[in-house]
Amino acid sequence: MDKVKVFLDRKANTLTVWFSDSQQEYISEETGDEVILIKDASGRVIGFEKLNFSQLPAKPFDVAFETVS
Repeated sequence: MDKVKVFLDRKANTLTVWFSDSQQEYISEETGDEVILIKDASGRVIGFEKLNFSQLPAKPFDVAFETVS
């Protein structure tokens, strides 16, 4: 099973999630929804960053993702 790394930076107000090795980051693409997709050199999404994360409502929320081999 692959590991998912999650980083909450309260000072920067961001949540970063890595699906793959962060050292493989090549380019980032902003989606316009305060989400930045982090991609490797082949264009595959290997993580994302959510801006203004602490401004989200203080209630539980679900996160779902699917891996493709």
